[in-house]
Amino acid sequence: MVDWNALKAELKAAAREIGLDAVGVTTAEPFLDLRPKLEAYYQNGYDTGFEKGSIDERVDPRRTMPWAQSIVAAAMAYPSRLRNAPKSIPGAHRGFIARSAWGRDYHLVLRERLKTLFDWIRARVPEARGEVMVDTGVLSDRAVAERAGIGWIGKNGMLITPTYGSFVYLGELILDLPLPPDEPMEERCGTCTKCLTACPTDAFVRPGQLDGKKCLSYHTQTKGMVPLPFREKLGNRLYGCDTCQVVCPYNQGVNAEHHDDFAPDPEVVKPLLLPLVGMPKKTFRQTFAKTAAGWRGKRTLERNAIIALAHFRATYAVPVLAERLNADARPVIRGTAAWALGKIGGEAARAALRSAQEKEADPEVQAEIASALKMLGAEQPPSLIQYD
Repeated sequence: MVDWNALKAELKAAAREIGLDAVGVTTAEPFLDLRPKLEAYYQNGYDTGFEKGSIDERVDPRRTMPWAQSIVAAAMAYPSRLRNAPKSIPGAHRGFIARSAWGRDYHLVLRERLKTLFDWIRARVPEARGEVMVDTGVLSDRAVAERAGIGWIGKNGMLITPTYGSFVYLGELILDLPLPPDEPMEERCGTCTKCLTACPTDAFVRPGQLDGKKCLSYHTQTKGMVPLPFREKLGNRLYGCDTCQVVCPYNQGVNAEHHDDFAPDPEVVKPLLLPLVGMPKKTFRQTFAKTAAGWRGKRTLERNAIIALAHFRATYAVPVLAERLNADARPVIRGTAAWALGKIGGEAARAALRSAQEKEADPEVQAEIASALKMLGAEQPPSLIQYD
């Protein structure tokens, strides 16, 4: 007869040795509190298309795993500060990749740790059945972690832990074992609204309710043209947005550097922008493929780099942008380059736009060229803005 309380205590100790920073247990019962939130999310069109599964599947673990009895929620902390960060200077401006994509892709790292934990369980309960999920499963990692007592969900929708703030990756191990559940943690945000007021696009409809289509992190990951209102807000963000986390009081002074897998390379997470434009595929794979920022491919990161160069009014980038506008096979790159040339301004930019206008066949790119030429009809004020 298995002593499930004792096994859970041993499991938590083993998890720490494996490298999991926080572990909690909850049941596989439906997440009933999640249903009305998800229904409002979809009904109001706040979803991004990145979500997995139906509402029923996201609320009830047993819809897809009828054998499930308990869920082990796990968190791994990641760093929030970049040591020896390179600086943007005129002629060599840099972009910024969100902290959640620093180091090795956390999906792989956390999945490996959870699989190791499952192996530990199977050594003690050989007949145990389990499934690992890290972000890509149908369950809500944050809802699972909250009910398992790892932390609470803040007004920015992030899971906040007492020790590491919200700078944590989340995953879960679903089991067919009756492990006793932990108690959820009380919400500790109080009257603080710093995350809500700091959002550059006012993406929070209310505390805890995000309009995903307004979030800059979402727009850094789409594949088409970034809509103009969000294009104007992106600054030098290449992947993700940390604003609502950086301002959170629970994240002040937090910087977890104890996982070598997540140690950032400054030249990767704050890269020079111009080399990203037209970067060879092999170079992209060597630089970004092992990070979470590489999952959407070279085109998306390149498009964001062009937007960042425009915000810096990087006149030195005009020849490269003109070449992209006239020769790139991808309409999204040509269109974004046209907009950037309009933002940067100058006679060379104007000449490139006029030359492209004569031969461009794509209607969306033609519209961007026309808009850029219209921008050049007014004097452009100088700007040097960096969003770190």
